[in-house]
Amino acid sequence: MNRKDLGLGALLVVIGAITAFLNPLFLSTVNLLNMANLIGLFGIFSIGQGLIIITAGIDLSVGAMLALLGVVFVDLLVNYELFWPFAVLVVLVAGLLLGALHGVLVTRLGLQPFVVTLCGLLIYRGAARYYTQDGTMGFGYAGDLDTLTWLASGRSFGIPHPFLALLVVALVVGVLLHRSVFGRYLYAVGRNEEAARHSGIDTRAVVVGAYLLGGLLAGLSTVLLVFYTSSVSPSSFGNFYELYAIAAAVLGGCSLRGGEGSVLGIVLGTVLLQILQNLVNILGIPSSLNFAVMGSVILLGVLADQQFGRRKAALAGA
Repeated sequence: MNRKDLGLGALLVVIGAITAFLNPLFLSTVNLLNMANLIGLFGIFSIGQGLIIITAGIDLSVGAMLALLGVVFVDLLVNYELFWPFAVLVVLVAGLLLGALHGVLVTRLGLQPFVVTLCGLLIYRGAARYYTQDGTMGFGYAGDLDTLTWLASGRSFGIPHPFLALLVVALVVGVLLHRSVFGRYLYAVGRNEEAARHSGIDTRAVVVGAYLLGGLLAGLSTVLLVFYTSSVSPSSFGNFYELYAIAAAVLGGCSLRGGEGSVLGIVLGTVLLQILQNLVNILGIPSSLNFAVMGSVILLGVLADQQFGRRKAALAGA
């Protein structure tokens, strides 16, 4: 655990204490379990976003990917009556393919990640709306989905499955990022791609790998979110979720310049965002201002990262 993670952990404790003081119901079992569920749902694709940001990239298409994969997933289960393990597999593979497409466009054609994923945002959202004729898709009278419903939205030992899924994903990606050669290469590419290339690292493969993982985690998040909402409206499902993911990653210590960040930090950033949303509700701030709060959080995170970078540079030059 580095200094950023420790500082974020301390901030979590302070804000949590303030929220609990303002409203003791914050610490109620119902509220904590509901928060754990939301942390799991949003934390998984935020980790994928964090991996991409570490390479000095960004993915603005996450929310639209969720919408497109969501309508395809529901269609496979309801209209095509595909056996649910195959439907889940299709969604995960589709997420991988979309991630691979982003990575190839960035590395092979030299396009900016911002442009590639912005175009993806528009294309996937439009495709999802066209696919359903702009109508909402639900499970209706779908076949036996009890097992999948329990896996995606049930609980074990009283803990929501999305939160347990986040813990598993965080552990696996944490080992990959902090204990593997690939993880070291990710940081090297993010810090200085040219230097990494000259040192013998296949920087293209590393960047594509980050987008692949981002797409895979978006696919997994789709399955969980669809069962959380029980339906998919292509015009609103996943709206602005990419901003949530960016906010969680930046708050968690991922620098938009690349080369910095940790899985623990991203998870803590997700937790902090959920606590802040609880605080907003407790203070009676209109829910319509949620995005304003999120934007302010991103701005403060970037400013803090900038100051941290200057201080680090000053210490290195001293």
